[in-house]
Amino acid sequence: MKTYIYRSLRKADMYVYLAERDAFDRLPEPMRRQIGRTEFVMELTLSAQRPLAREDVQTVLRNLGEIGFHIQMPPSIETLAHWDNAKLGVRGAR
Repeated sequence: MKTYIYRSLRKADMYVYLAERDAFDRLPEPMRRQIGRTEFVMELTLSAQRPLAREDVQTVLRNLGEIGFHIQMPPSIETLAHWDNAKLGVRGAR
């Protein structure tokens, strides 16, 4: 499934995945206001066999199919710490 990815110019690390290019009318108005202006990043073909860096590809595919969009929220500090540690092979303190 093709998706069109845009980054929010208002919120760092927030991305919008759309099933149709420039179909921002699929997003509820309050969400559009929160995201603000966007910039097109890329067109990507998603498949269950190709994982995404920060999102579960199955969830993204389901959201695109059911509602036409998916929002990737900025990662929390805890998520970033876990991701960095996991990537480096470091375990958290027990």
